[in-house]
Amino acid sequence: METLNRTGVSEFFLKGFSAYPALEHVLFPLCSAMYLVTLLGNTAIVAVSMLDVRLHTPMYFFLSNLSILDICYTSSFTPLMLVHFLSSQKTISFTGCAVQMCLSLSTGSTECLLLAIMAYDRYLAICWPLQYPVLMSRKLCLLLVGAAWVFSLLKSVTETVITMKLPFCGHYMVNHFICEILAVLKLACGDTSVSEAFLLAGSILLLPMPLALICLSYTLILVTILRVPSSAGRRKAFSTCSAHLAVVVLFYGAIIYMYMRPKSKESHVSDEVFTVLYTMVTPMLNPIIYSLRNKEVKEAARKVWSKSWSCR
Repeated sequence: METLNRTGVSEFFLKGFSAYPALEHVLFPLCSAMYLVTLLGNTAIVAVSMLDVRLHTPMYFFLSNLSILDICYTSSFTPLMLVHFLSSQKTISFTGCAVQMCLSLSTGSTECLLLAIMAYDRYLAICWPLQYPVLMSRKLCLLLVGAAWVFSLLKSVTETVITMKLPFCGHYMVNHFICEILAVLKLACGDTSVSEAFLLAGSILLLPMPLALICLSYTLILVTILRVPSSAGRRKAFSTCSAHLAVVVLFYGAIIYMYMRPKSKESHVSDEVFTVLYTMVTPMLNPIIYSLRNKEVKEAARKVWSKSWSCR
């Protein structure tokens, strides 16, 4: 990382809510509680999926990966953000900024791909139930998840390196609560066209294309469900994918609101608060949605809980 730091900047100041100390004291307990729920809820999903043999299926393998992603994503920025809420020293080192940027980009990108993979899995399970065990083999599951993680990591490392090699000419105040790549790019005093081109290409690969695959999968699922003769069968088929659909709407809804709405010339503190909350709320709600909407997860959790108490 020393080879990258030829920018005249050794650390960045994360502006965040430094102009609103009273708001920081309100956000600290709120974000702390949400982070704790995120860690406990997603860890529980991973533990239950591993401990209960009935959940050793592709659907819960992907769900476990989603929970791991949510833990990694929130942990990449939340601890430092909480410290900054209570401190006047809101700085992050050059290397720390690069690591935080890369981790948040990588986990966010992987989640986009993983949600598309999960939609494809539900399509195969509902539209091709007899061939499903063969089509979605364990080898294919590992290949899909591994490819998503590796591709996103390589993409994020490339984008981070290109961005952090730009000259900043002493500009160090990031108008954000984390080292978000677009906020850091605004500080650069050199040519940012290459970095912007990489970001555009990555955005096209990881937003419209996975979303199109998700929409196509659920269109085909809906057509198949409507052909089921009994209402009980239709409800059972839809219940297997309703939780994933809710997570997709929550995830992409927040992204579309934040990045595709018209930008005002002046940034409002309400926009910053919403950004903090949506980055915290989505990972927190994922395990809640899956546990509330899925009988198998609830039954497995009760089974694991009763076993743990009986062993004491």
